[in-house]
Amino acid sequence: MRQLLFLLALFLPLSAQETMIRQVYDAKSDTHVEVLALFTQPSSGGFFPIRVKIANNLQSDRSIRLDFRSSINYDNRIQSQSSFDIAAPAGKTVTRDLMVPLCDNPNAHGNQNQLQATLSGSLGNAVNTISSGAKNTAACVLLSESLFTPNASALDAEIKKSGARYGNEQFAAKFDPKQLPNDWLAFSGYDSLLMTDSDWSNIPAGARNAILSWMTLGGQLVIYSNSDASPASLGLPSATSFGSYELRQISADLKLSPPETINLVSNINPVRIRNKSTSYDFKGSWPLQSHFGIQEFRYTAFIAVLIAFSILVGPINLFVLAKSSKRHRLFFTTPLISLAASLILIALIILQDGFGGNGVRRVLMEVRHDSGQNAAFLHQEQISRTGILTAARFTVDPACLFTPVPINKSRWARYTDDYNTSGTFNLQPATGKMEANGDWWQSRSEHGHALSAVIATRGRIEATSTPNTFISTFDFPIKTLYFLDQSNQWHRAESIATGKPFTLTLIDANIAKPALAKEALAFTSRNRQILERALNRPNHFIALTDQAPAINTHPGIRWKETQTVITGSMISP
Repeated sequence: MRQLLFLLALFLPLSAQETMIRQVYDAKSDTHVEVLALFTQPSSGGFFPIRVKIANNLQSDRSIRLDFRSSINYDNRIQSQSSFDIAAPAGKTVTRDLMVPLCDNPNAHGNQNQLQATLSGSLGNAVNTISSGAKNTAACVLLSESLFTPNASALDAEIKKSGARYGNEQFAAKFDPKQLPNDWLAFSGYDSLLMTDSDWSNIPAGARNAILSWMTLGGQLVIYSNSDASPASLGLPSATSFGSYELRQISADLKLSPPETINLVSNINPVRIRNKSTSYDFKGSWPLQSHFGIQEFRYTAFIAVLIAFSILVGPINLFVLAKSSKRHRLFFTTPLISLAASLILIALIILQDGFGGNGVRRVLMEVRHDSGQNAAFLHQEQISRTGILTAARFTVDPACLFTPVPINKSRWARYTDDYNTSGTFNLQPATGKMEANGDWWQSRSEHGHALSAVIATRGRIEATSTPNTFISTFDFPIKTLYFLDQSNQWHRAESIATGKPFTLTLIDANIAKPALAKEALAFTSRNRQILERALNRPNHFIALTDQAPAINTHPGIRWKETQTVITGSMISP
């Protein structure tokens, strides 16, 4: 009996994980490779956390390679590929957490999200696939194992009844609080995390900080308790920034109300569902695209070249350059005329479109310095139009949530919500950065992208010992700063330079609110909601600048404009 209980104790921590691959290379020495999905199904986009365990009990060094391919359905029209090499020294057990990029689905219908893992190397070969699927209008939810076991069947039945999902798909993916990773990217594809207060207490410190970073960016954290737990007792921050958390009572049997729970993640969540935002926010009336403007295709010169080519390669070629007695010249004149026409067309394209591209960006940033964070949490929207691109590879620094978004259909658009849209969007996380290649940018095209990131910063607005005097430590100038004090009175300052004291001027709310509402309307629906929630917080500021750095992507794109809205708390002296 004791042995049985011991085996059960070993098994239970893994029960909320999905074993994608278990490859036994040498049974005698128990040399094996395990590839574990830390969540039981992938989200619709973002990243998927994979834990790799290599037990090399041999007397020689070994190594493995894991290749991942994320795709929509089985036709691979839209896909993302990544690969990871892991060394396993002799006589050692190696454990490594991987953040595997997942491709987003631009089409707002129920489709299968497939993630295929392929193992190769000196410890054997294996292949397996994990999948999930849901409408892009449905929230992606993570449910702790303690809540999943008594509630999953009822929740799945409720979503099928409501038509929120297709087939046998689950309401939520399951996770084990003790096995969560330390990287916020693992949660980036999910809208809501639901767990008990005991689950929260069992989460390792690193993973808990990752969840708080995800929440600060806009995630919904819900903690259930059947005691008198409070945010302070659970170590939750007083400020939720762009996201939200709430404590809810639950009975001792941990049973949830299915309609109430589905409504909680779908409608009560104050932030628009990420999948819905990606599918709908960037087409139709995307403010940034309207601001960027439309470029009409100039046909006149091309038509003139084609007409001239037709005349040259036809009658002039046939009756002048290669008369009836010299028809053999056609073997030389026709290719030369075609080559000359091609070179002229290429020259026209280069003259008209140039090399590289141009674009505009808009950034929403929250800076936090409480709890020792010293971090900036930002969402970036960007649209660009390209000419001739000579390279498809580039580096994204830092590693972040980086997503192509479907834009209005046009002769310039390559990624839309059309069913036949295709593309390869490869990302390779490595040492805090990402190597990207594929169809992120194509020549003579328009592309829209959404990015979210957490970066370290010591930029802040600090109050000085002199009344109504403040200092900015941001390493760029601020055009305009609005501040709401503890008495809900608005103040403003302009032309703020780094390190130079400035004073605030009291202004009427009827001046501040319309100006800030205008800034909010310049974002997509999701980021607009996030900013609107952050506008009316006492002792917080809203700073506007066009000189703040953004997340850099393709080096061939010249960003003509980067408008940034920064929110955060005022730091006391």
